Parts: sequence; structure tokens; C-alpha cells
Amino acid sequence: MKVNATVTTPEARGQFARSSFGRGRKAPDAFTLIELLVVVAIIAIFAALLLPALVRAKEKAKDINCRSNLKQLGYCWQHYTDDNNELFAPNDWVASVTSGSIIKGPSWCPGDAKIDTTTSNLQCGCLFPYSRSVGIYHCPSDNSMVQDSNGQLTTQLRNRSYNMSQSVNGEPEFLDAHGLPGIPAWKNLAQMLKPPPSLAFVFIDENPATMRDAHFGNPVGMPKEQPQWFDMPADRHNQGANLAFADGHVERWRWRMPKVYDGASHVSSTEWPDFARVQSAMKMWAP
Repeated sequence: MKVNATVTTPEARGQFARSSFGRGRKAPDAFTLIELLVVVAIIAIFAALLLPALVRAKEKAKDINCRSNLKQLGYCWQHYTDDNNELFAPNDWVASVTSGSIIKGPSWCPGDAKIDTTTSNLQCGCLFPYSRSVGIYHCPSDNSMVQDSNGQLTTQLRNRSYNMSQSVNGEPEFLDAHGLPGIPAWKNLAQMLKPPPSLAFVFIDENPATMRDAHFGNPVGMPKEQPQWFDMPADRHNQGANLAFADGHVERWRWRMPKVYDGASHVSSTEWPDFARVQSAMKMWAP
């Protein structure tokens, strides 16, 4: 019996496979323009949904960093107090809003935050030996820039974002020189009764518009004085500011109204709850 046998080589088999595919099946088409546009639109929607969450997460991280800074400054302040028989760190570097004059007394941190181009003033403060990190004086959400001698903004970030309450060993003679009653301040821990240490703040994240000296002033209970911000709290971390209290804890306060300094610093009726809240955490004016 005669058998017809066909021997195929690998090359022949490959050619046969390609030919069969071309005859029996249709190669898949490329994406159409509409399909590509649909994919791009879906990606854009996901990006729009995720971007705000990413921004909030980034700001949350900055808020945590800011609280850590204030926590460390609070530790420095407490260690100074312990080393000095419960006497608070001095807070006597004060700038006058009206005359521009400055009382250059001993301070937890001297200098002018608006124009200081180096960290030398931070290092001269009486709290610096307890933590030699200049980074803890600056809030990561503070994007305010240093001014030059002509008042023009530079590209350098400020070195300091935080201020110490006038109630914590503030300069009493400063307001006396302006014909006002002595500024209310505690000199030591035993005097801090109303409010108590858990309700009295030491450091506060201050608004860049009013940030200059190292002294957060406020007309707490000042007689016959129209309510106004001597110094205004910051408006960062989702319309709020962080504060470090005398007992060592740190809080974030969210404001009812945005803290925008208009140059006049008067407190509107809608802003009064925020103003009163800050005052409640400071020493009241002596009757």
C-alpha cells in the first residue's frame, strides 16, 4: 500500500499557522478615539476625587508636625521653669504697634520675625539650650517670607511662627509707659490659678500679618477698650491654629470666622466668640 507522507519543517508550520490565522480569524482592532476619551475621562474623575483627599492628608501631616513643634517648645519652657524655682522664662521683647519702638529685654526668643534673616535670635533665646533645633520654631504651613530693609518680600521663609502669651511673664512696664494699667502676667507657676495651667496657653501659632515680636498681646479685660486684636492667631490647618498649654498638652482650635488681618484689627460681632475664647485662656486684667 502506498502512503503519501508530508514532512513539514518548523518554518513551514509557522507559515501555515500564520496563513490559517489570516484566513480564519480577524485580528483585534485598536482602541477607537471615543474609547480613549472615555478612559481619559474616567482617569480625570478619579484624579478629581483623590486630589482633595491628598491635599487634606498633606495638610494633616503639617498640622501634626506643627503640634510636635509646640509640644517640644512646651517641654523647653517647662524645663526652664523647673530649673529656675518655678519662675517662668522672661517674655520681654515687645514691639509697640503705634510707635514702632521695641523693648529689648530678656526673652524666651528675641528678634523681629519679619526681618530676621538668620537664626541667631532664636539661638539667643533662653529656651534654646533646652532644644538646639531651630526647626521647632516654624510651622510647616507658614509660607510667610522675610522682608528686606525696604519692606519688600524676599524668597526666604521666616524663621519663627509661634509667640508666647503676654500672660506668661510678660513685660509689665510696657503698657504702663502708655498710660495703661499694668499688663496682666504670671511670674511663676504658683500664681497661675485663673485660668489654671490646663486652660492657660503658653505658645500660640500667630497670624503672619501681626507677627513681629515674641509677645502675643491681647487687651484681656482692658477697661474702656474697644475689642481688637493686638496680635491675631494664625488661620492655618483648615481655619485654625495650634496652642501649647502650661500643663504640657497641645490643642488645635478651629475658628468660627477666618482670621484675616485688615490693618484695623477690630473684632466684628461674628468674630467675638473666637476673640473671647482666646481671652479666656489668658490672665484677666486686674480690676
